[in-house]
Amino acid sequence: MSESQRLILDGKPVAFQAGDSVLMAALRADKHPTMGGCLCNSGDCPHCLVSIDGIAYQRACQVSAKPGMVVALEHKDGTPPLHYNAPHETTQHTRHLHCETVVIGLGESGQAAYAEAELAGKKVIGLDAKKGQEVIGIYAGLLVVARTDEGLLNIHPKEVVVATGSAEIQPVAEGNHLAGILSPRAVSAFHKAGLNLGKIVALGEAPEGLSLTRLEGELVRFEGETKLRAVVVRDHNSKETRHSCDTACVSLGFQPRDVLLRMAAGLDNVRAVGDCAKVSDIPPCPKSGLVCSCSGVSVADLDYTWAQGFKEMELVKRSTLAGTGPCQGSVCIPHLRSFLLEKGGKLQDRFTARPVAKQLTLGEVSAGAQLHPIPRTALDGIHRKLGAQMDRIGGWWRPWNYGKVLEEYWAVREAVSLGDVSTLGKMIVSGPDALTFLEKLYPTQVSSIKTGRSRYVLLLDERGYVLDDGLIAKETDTRYFLTFTSGGSSFAEAWLRDWASSWQLDVRIMNQTMSLSAINVTGPFAKDLLRRAGLENPPSFMRFADANVAGIPCKIFRLSFTGEVSFELHHSAEQSEALWTSLMELGKDLGIKPHGLEALEMLRLEKGHIIVNKDTGFDSTPRRINHEWMVASEKTGFIGHHALLRTNKIPLDKQLVGLEMDSKVAPFEGSIIYQKGTYVGYVTSSTYSPVLGKTVMLAWLDLLEGDLPLEVSINGELARCVELPFYDKEASRARA
Repeated sequence: MSESQRLILDGKPVAFQAGDSVLMAALRADKHPTMGGCLCNSGDCPHCLVSIDGIAYQRACQVSAKPGMVVALEHKDGTPPLHYNAPHETTQHTRHLHCETVVIGLGESGQAAYAEAELAGKKVIGLDAKKGQEVIGIYAGLLVVARTDEGLLNIHPKEVVVATGSAEIQPVAEGNHLAGILSPRAVSAFHKAGLNLGKIVALGEAPEGLSLTRLEGELVRFEGETKLRAVVVRDHNSKETRHSCDTACVSLGFQPRDVLLRMAAGLDNVRAVGDCAKVSDIPPCPKSGLVCSCSGVSVADLDYTWAQGFKEMELVKRSTLAGTGPCQGSVCIPHLRSFLLEKGGKLQDRFTARPVAKQLTLGEVSAGAQLHPIPRTALDGIHRKLGAQMDRIGGWWRPWNYGKVLEEYWAVREAVSLGDVSTLGKMIVSGPDALTFLEKLYPTQVSSIKTGRSRYVLLLDERGYVLDDGLIAKETDTRYFLTFTSGGSSFAEAWLRDWASSWQLDVRIMNQTMSLSAINVTGPFAKDLLRRAGLENPPSFMRFADANVAGIPCKIFRLSFTGEVSFELHHSAEQSEALWTSLMELGKDLGIKPHGLEALEMLRLEKGHIIVNKDTGFDSTPRRINHEWMVASEKTGFIGHHALLRTNKIPLDKQLVGLEMDSKVAPFEGSIIYQKGTYVGYVTSSTYSPVLGKTVMLAWLDLLEGDLPLEVSINGELARCVELPFYDKEASRARA
């Protein structure tokens, strides 16, 4: 054997042979990877998990041994350490492939399915764990995600065939945590590899051609301290017999490898062939021992759980955590079903399986294994050409700044500027019950909104906490246009659809977030720019109108988040570049510049405008954020109404307030606020205000004996609690 054929196992060089797995190498060195437990050598159990080159939770039986590989046994110090500089974590990539059929598992049945699909003229991709192609999830779409040595594969098929075969059922009895217990497949593989298994006893079916003692009867227990020394069986006369040994080969039948199938439950065009489609064998009900090695769940734990009234498979799983570990229930499910069958007289189904089937590393997650593509607005290319620093904010790629933040800021305050607000959630709600629906959803009086007008609104949950904010605009008596925050639009759509269905109201909901772009034209010269673009009579404050701007049909909303005259131009996304380009050209002599989110942060903070989920928390009520004026006092029956009635009787304990500070260095968001050395709150948003010459902030403050503190300390500097807004308190500029 070459001196170079060594890996490092727990800090010591260990020799291995060509073709060895890491598990084989460890066993040759007389090291059980997890100190004990039945080894299957098939990737089904948690008993060979190790850290390899800094990557934890790897199955030693499925990783080929390589010279210089560093292997750490995870059991020694409990939870494996998090390695920040693991070499494999820096080179992960994701490739996308498209085909008609994916076959997972290329055993006999998988190969037959592959050949059948190929014969039908289909483009087929085959994946097999033995070839280093480990499928970790099947998702709606369809999407199959597989781990390979070259990175992740995201495969988009029309059909998925699962041919993953079956797993051997592992024994559960007293002492099943000892080293030396093997499945028949493992015994066969280790014998073939030349491992010395010592004296072997076999219970149930065993491989042919081995020197072993076959045992008859019921398994009672395994004996030994750390390594197996004997197996005790009981015959039909209840007589126990002890058989000394070094290795126990135990066969209790098979269960289908159906984690991927259970994960894909409910998805069309996913089917199973071969052993993974068969019914599971059910072993005898366990009397003692470890049922779930991953979570340390014993038979005694199951007895306790049953006594507490948890008698359904899903509840047993949740109360004990059995089946939630690395093997995803492969070892424990047959025994849980057997236990519940004996206790309750009914064979229960397996519990739900959820992605992922095998653990992902941080590198694989960051490579896109579960990462949805970040959407871009129709103006993304223009922003990048203008030199914008792009960032992922609110679930979108958005311009943070264009390189000169103060110029962008002053263009809004003193001239005119364009901002891309296409990311706002945009929905149409229409139908005979549209008004009834919105009255139930929102705390404002929707019926008082006149046609052609809009209103700023809050969206509350059942507890009266703020979920989102946005706009309601009335187009007709049966049609309304709604907006939501950029980060909240997907949730808002689900929220609306769920409640419409629950209330059985006759409404139609259409999400236009992706199909409509929106450009904010803002600044003292905004009206002048729009007149040049052909809009002679722009709508007045909080009204809207349909009109052409630079020849492009737009829905124009007059509102203001910047504190200056502002018009949102909602239009078809395909015409967004043309509209932006025309407006920029028409505004050249007006000092027009685009502004990014960094400038917008400064502008909106000067006006004291909140951003939901940044300035608000999970328990923010309208009263706590000083937005009680958005709740119609006489209105009843809306979501959160009963909660507000209850909480409004409770004295305020904290409130979102405005703070100002003479310093030009704005405190970091999250900075702690003190009064006389006592914690009283924290900063949610802060900026230095060029127009005011001071730092302004939004912050949560605790009320002290029913009152807000007037002066507090942040980073050792004095801050004053002041009335909002900080800038243009009469809102004369926005309404000009």
